[in-house]
Amino acid sequence: MKIAVLGAGPAGLLFSLLIKRRNPTWEIRVYEQNPADATFGFGVVFSQGALAFLERDAPDLHAQLSARMERWPMQRIVHRDEQVDIDGNGFSAISRLALSQFLQRLCHESGVRVDFSHTVSSLAELGPADLIVGADGANSLVRRTFESQFRPRVEWLQNRFAWYGTSQVFECLTLTFRENADGAFVAHHYRYAPDMSTFIVECDADTWRRAGLDTKDEAASRSYCEQVFAPDLGGHELISNKSVWRQFPLVSNHNWSAGNVILIGDALRTMHFSIGSGTRSAFEDAIALDRAFGEAGPHVPAALAAFEQQRRPVVEKLHAAANQSSYWYERFPDKLKLAPWPLAYDYMTRSGRISDERLTTMAPAFMARRPT
Repeated sequence: MKIAVLGAGPAGLLFSLLIKRRNPTWEIRVYEQNPADATFGFGVVFSQGALAFLERDAPDLHAQLSARMERWPMQRIVHRDEQVDIDGNGFSAISRLALSQFLQRLCHESGVRVDFSHTVSSLAELGPADLIVGADGANSLVRRTFESQFRPRVEWLQNRFAWYGTSQVFECLTLTFRENADGAFVAHHYRYAPDMSTFIVECDADTWRRAGLDTKDEAASRSYCEQVFAPDLGGHELISNKSVWRQFPLVSNHNWSAGNVILIGDALRTMHFSIGSGTRSAFEDAIALDRAFGEAGPHVPAALAAFEQQRRPVVEKLHAAANQSSYWYERFPDKLKLAPWPLAYDYMTRSGRISDERLTTMAPAFMARRPT
């Protein structure tokens, strides 16, 4: 059995590792256009319980990853310089590069071949393969090659965001809202190492243009954001890593497979970063696809059908929640007229699927602060 995997992100590497462990004689080859030490962004965050599936299906990986992660038991909203803590919302985080290097090492030890700095322009370059796995991200070559079969839908959000890091260390995952003469901004920030944090700056398109961020270079944009969030950075600088302004694509596909070709991770569907489930979902795809082959053996059509049957209901539910969350951010400047607690409450109920009763169970201390 010969499997070609495009993309050495979390989905591609974890699937390759698991399937090689399950079937040591199978030939697994991963193609990645970037160098082994390249990473874009800084940390990745997992929502509470997001790694429970990994503990269940790959306990040795879970134990090793857990030792490398930062953790905290709450989420914080900062608005008008007031902190509103939301209990019952535990998260964990790790450096993107550390996560990548961890999976790379395990793949190497298991006999998976990973070709870094290898750009694939056409799938014909792969040669014969029993299975092709498209784990090559939101701009997937695999998806574009079989576009008529996958029937993708891509919606571009209007907000702009830039992904920075900082040596300012934050207690927990925090959303900080700031306003100035140009408009409204929100920062998503959390520590992913004892001495480093992710700091994503987001604003609406009108604010982005009024601030001149559509014409500023990377250094000038970084300086501008440092000024907006100076009270929160405490004298620390923002650190760039290809930190250009981007729009988030909401990707989905009507069909998940085309013959012997399957999509996983961001190539299949993107999860907005506001719910902390992108990497989680990529991992779950990898585990489910490996499990499907565990049941079907080398019978590719049966394995792909089993994978989709198991994963589609779960993915569609999570994807809908992520999209609803992203739409809340598209309207966040209008929300800033709210006082701090009502803003936090509006945020926590943004999906429309969390009742007051459920929120009281999840976050009793937060709900006890509810204004009367």
